[in-house]
Amino acid sequence: MASLPWRRHRKKDIPGEVFARCPSCDDTIYAKDLDDRMKVCPKCDHHFAISSHLRIAYTVDPATFRELDLGMTSVDALDFVDNGKPYDQKLVDSAAKTGVREAMRYGVGHIEGHEVVFGTLEFRFMGGSMGVVVGEKVTRAIELATDRRLPLILVAASGGARMHEGILSLMQMAKTCSALARFREEGGFNISICTHPTTGGVTASWAMTADVIIAEPGALIGFAGPRVIEGTIKKKLPADFQTAEFLLEKGQVDMIVPRMEMRTTLAQLLAYTRVERHGQPQEPGATGGGSQRPTSGDDPSAERGSGPRDAAHTNGGPRTNLGRPPA
Repeated sequence: MASLPWRRHRKKDIPGEVFARCPSCDDTIYAKDLDDRMKVCPKCDHHFAISSHLRIAYTVDPATFRELDLGMTSVDALDFVDNGKPYDQKLVDSAAKTGVREAMRYGVGHIEGHEVVFGTLEFRFMGGSMGVVVGEKVTRAIELATDRRLPLILVAASGGARMHEGILSLMQMAKTCSALARFREEGGFNISICTHPTTGGVTASWAMTADVIIAEPGALIGFAGPRVIEGTIKKKLPADFQTAEFLLEKGQVDMIVPRMEMRTTLAQLLAYTRVERHGQPQEPGATGGGSQRPTSGDDPSAERGSGPRDAAHTNGGPRTNLGRPPA
């Protein structure tokens, strides 16, 4: 008897990396097609979670990213044990799984020719949680952007503060926001990109403290989880509560930008401002706050674009202390 169609090709006959299944629409996707679309489902546009390695490759110009402070690692100051496993062992296991030594990576690179300080969280490393080293790296990225008068772009993908470090992790919220306050006083330009998920202490600090806040489609963005909130207020929350689309409607984010359009959109935003830098940090106010809007006569990058791509959803334009883009 002829074999039935669904029995002709068993799962063991299909190489493991050839296909992927979309968790949103349940469609089976050819892995190469998924790679060509930057890990975005071709059927429903679901944005798959990606590693920090891919985030850098998709966002920063090729061969321009120079990572800093690669060797920084956390210590188990509290002798914390989680489900029978010491915290320091969890750090070792996470490093082996991800190929990075902590959840935050930052450095200097270019986006369509614009030099920037770029940082991104690695969610696979303990859920991208923020401990002392993550907070220190974020702060160093901010201070580097301040001293070198460069735009700052930070990408969040985090479950929040790292419980294994107790109050030390919570202190990073104030530390990073203090550095951002100085950066703003110096006239710096900061873009935050919130990806799925951005929650807890990261949401409550640097991820939502920026001139322009961008979200990827469908990203979960919030502080406490929906079940905790429902239990507190004793009310049923909307089905789309804490999604990027819900936050855009409420004015909490400025733009929703698909991953395949992110680099171009960032370049257009960066072209709105020109940061004065002559090799040495300048005193605040030395050039009218350190930043000014570009003109076609003094900055060639001003010709790169006059606004975000039409496909990017916006809500009243970017919030920025450097002036709105021309109408």
